[in-house]
Amino acid sequence: MISFREAAELAYFGAKVLHPSTIFPAVRKDIPVIVLNSKRPENSGTRIVSNPPKTKVAVKSIAFKRGITVVNVQSLRMLMAYGFLESIFSVFNKYETPVDLVSTSEVAVSLTIDNTTKLDKIVAELSSFAEVSILEKQGIICVVGDQMRSTAGVASSIFQAMRDINLVMISQGASEINLSMVIDESQVDEAVRRLHKQFFESVPAIDLFEQVGGI
Repeated sequence: MISFREAAELAYFGAKVLHPSTIFPAVRKDIPVIVLNSKRPENSGTRIVSNPPKTKVAVKSIAFKRGITVVNVQSLRMLMAYGFLESIFSVFNKYETPVDLVSTSEVAVSLTIDNTTKLDKIVAELSSFAEVSILEKQGIICVVGDQMRSTAGVASSIFQAMRDINLVMISQGASEINLSMVIDESQVDEAVRRLHKQFFESVPAIDLFEQVGGI
């Protein structure tokens, strides 16, 4: 059983069985959604609800997206520079290009996009006030769970599983129910396998799933 918030994070970051638009009506009317596995019809599936009961399981799912491009924007004038972030995001807004993840430092901003149709125009405009570099063929790994924010050691376990995989970006969601990492696209499958082994191979099914038959 997972929450609508967890489902929304998974849908946004690549869970193909869910689409954000299909979740919104259920959220508004507080209608439980049942996700079944066509390859395992004997299983009862997973229920998505507003307020699932708390469990001892900190991480409930892992999602990923390939085909990610990282845009690094750097300016030595960024420190204490009023409106710098606004200037960056106004360019992406102008060219109708959604941003997935954002990571900032005192002099740089890194953003990820999965639509590069207008990237040349975006880079040209950003270059008028900052230095811009592009990193292509990346992937996003998103680790999701409502209990992550209140469970000590989750981040340590994630990074231990990824210990020899280079992390290009790290982003903790504002809702604190996901931790997302950008890595080379070629390492996505291996990273997902490691994280699955770390968090799911020893988890009792009763801690994570609830029977949904008879509703």
